[in-house]
Amino acid sequence: MRVIITGATGMVGEGVLMECLENERVSSVLCIGRNRSGKSHPKLEEFLVKDFFQLEHDAPNLMNFDACFYCAGISSVGMDEKEYNRITYDTTLHVAKILLELNSSMTFNFVSGANTDSSEKGKVMWSRVKGKTENALTALPFKGQYNFRPGLMKPTKGQTQIKGFNRYVAKLYPLLRLFFNGCSIQEIGKAMINSAIYGYHSNILEVSDIKSLAVK
Repeated sequence: MRVIITGATGMVGEGVLMECLENERVSSVLCIGRNRSGKSHPKLEEFLVKDFFQLEHDAPNLMNFDACFYCAGISSVGMDEKEYNRITYDTTLHVAKILLELNSSMTFNFVSGANTDSSEKGKVMWSRVKGKTENALTALPFKGQYNFRPGLMKPTKGQTQIKGFNRYVAKLYPLLRLFFNGCSIQEIGKAMINSAIYGYHSNILEVSDIKSLAVK
């Protein structure tokens, strides 16, 4: 399986990349982003772009892939809805539509978030925008399209792209699990790979779904 990953310089993307590089069912990985992932591996290639809206100019580099694990994203803290929508909705849909044109049999996985609002009408801004993005992706005719809604996430050992509170999650995870529903980033990576191989009965994966799909 040939996989595209976005957001490999973020915590989730880095962990998913690490899992893909270790998984024998993944033959090659192309990381798309503004900066290099910091990883080196025979399977790994990197495609640097200043802006995802420029991807159509480099379409030949994006052909013949089986899956895209879209892990790029940004916190909504301090952002207004217009800018957050541009990054979370507009950019994601732009990338998804280009990849669909070039890879009609692709599975497209989007990292969303726990408590995402599928109605698009709630009071929480980021939740509405994530829900809008999920709904728009679901409407695209991918072979498979799955929206991952992790809660608390345990980093994979060896990760370096960990900031803020997440730096303490690995040590505090057993305690935090008593109060928050969560999974490991390794489980997210395994579940993404398995979704592209086996599919899943729902295109929205909550924490329990992620854990279940990870063990196939």
